[in-house]
Amino acid sequence: MALFNPDDFKVTSPLKLIDFPTDLNLPISDKEKETKLDKVQKDLSQWQDVMYAHNRYGVLICLQGMDTSGKDSLIREVFKEFNPRGVVVHSFKTPNSTELEHDYLWRHYLALPEKGKFAVFNRTHYENVLVTRVHPEYILNENLPGIEKVEDIPVDFWEKRFEQINHFERHITENGIIVLKFYFHMSKEEQRKRLLRRLEEEEHHWKFSPGDLKERERWDDYMRYYEEAINTTSKPHAPWYVIPSDDKELARYMVGKIIWEEMQKITDVKEPALDEKVKANFAEYKRQLEQ
Repeated sequence: MALFNPDDFKVTSPLKLIDFPTDLNLPISDKEKETKLDKVQKDLSQWQDVMYAHNRYGVLICLQGMDTSGKDSLIREVFKEFNPRGVVVHSFKTPNSTELEHDYLWRHYLALPEKGKFAVFNRTHYENVLVTRVHPEYILNENLPGIEKVEDIPVDFWEKRFEQINHFERHITENGIIVLKFYFHMSKEEQRKRLLRRLEEEEHHWKFSPGDLKERERWDDYMRYYEEAINTTSKPHAPWYVIPSDDKELARYMVGKIIWEEMQKITDVKEPALDEKVKANFAEYKRQLEQ
């Protein structure tokens, strides 16, 4: 019996995050979650090896969520069975001076996966319609024509950015990149507990930043803008999945399972056939090597 139905977490119609659970409370032990994730890890690793040989598709995994929602640990656990050549992780931070000399999507184009590989965006191009909406003053760093101060940002500015992002994702999917986007839906109370743990446990001190508390004060704003971004940009070619994330172990399995099931829909991925002339001469190649 399936533990969950991935389609229940895919955004195919407008949703309200406040109505969506942050914990499924499923009757499953941590050991069972670990066992199920182990299998998914191995299945995905083997599939990526075949995809690498096939050399037609790349896979882009986009991860978004509030601080402490579990993105880093999920990357470590879901992709740890991959051949290192098969997956590249990009953590997008505040744009540097070089990146600000280009449009906001430029650095994301540069990080797209090669054919045969996975790329994981830990924070993504969606920061440009999330953080910048909570802090519109950040837009001024982009030196956009006609925008000298926050009050100059047009009313339809964000609507146009959503349109640009939709075009970006449509363009890359039409050129062989499979796009899956995951929002880690965590409760505010669970975030409080995780931030406290960073303060109380010495090995986690390095993860704490006072800035996390300032952003936490804008929680409702972030929820509103996440909801709008997800509803506006979840498309059949680049769907969003909302993952209940109060239970980190279950969230990891869910993401891994969803990726695996989506990969099974790409039915033309297979190892390339060996040239018949080469295959016919195996005995001669073997003789040469044995000598």
